[in-house]
Amino acid sequence: MILARITGIFLFTPLLSSNSIPVLFKAMLAFMFAVAIFPFVPTHTLPEVIDLPSLAPMLFTELLIGLIIGLIAGLPMVAIQMGGYLMGYQMGLSLAESFNPELDTNSSVVGQLLFYLSIFIYITVGGFETIFIILADSFFTIGSGTFGAGDTPVELLLSVLNSGFELAIQVASPIMAVVSLLMISMGFIMKTMPQINIMSIGFSIQIIAGLSIMMVLIGTIGMIAGDEMLNVLEEVHAWVLSFGMIGVRHG
Repeated sequence: MILARITGIFLFTPLLSSNSIPVLFKAMLAFMFAVAIFPFVPTHTLPEVIDLPSLAPMLFTELLIGLIIGLIAGLPMVAIQMGGYLMGYQMGLSLAESFNPELDTNSSVVGQLLFYLSIFIYITVGGFETIFIILADSFFTIGSGTFGAGDTPVELLLSVLNSGFELAIQVASPIMAVVSLLMISMGFIMKTMPQINIMSIGFSIQIIAGLSIMMVLIGTIGMIAGDEMLNVLEEVHAWVLSFGMIGVRHG
């Protein structure tokens, strides 16, 4: 059951769920953490008697706990990628897509660039270490087999989704504003000077202006993204500690 809960974070957490990481390595990593955590798990949090019919739903709930932690903690990175997609669409790079092995799907070039940037930020703020700490704390607050469907943090998930959408808009809004002003300016130029072929130079101007603004604001984007990641991790940790079954926090 300990291994099932740890395995849950490898299903949706970005980078940990990447197809570029061998499955055998991820399985060995999950087993290693399970062995490391097992001696510290309070024995009275484990069911005294486990029969075969009740084992399957208990393993599912354990897997669900790790899945919820990994999913919510990784949403800010997906939100930043969404902001990059909005940037690329406004700059005219929506047709320039590449395969993202982290999410096993195609994504825009700018979105994939910001997604990898978000992973570096996540590593810098200690996101992955915090996830494992939160998961270790969950064994002290959420007993094995005691998690039910009513304990699913729906409100927390909706709150993080809402804040993630706001993060994507905040990241993309400067470029969206600049590109909108460029399109209005090019519309005036096309009407006043019809001999200039705006269509031939308009896309190039949008791309150059968008990339220039992104280069200038990349530090600000990193600060906003880092703050959002830390806030989400704190909310997930608070949710885990809110069960308070034992009241002892794992250091």
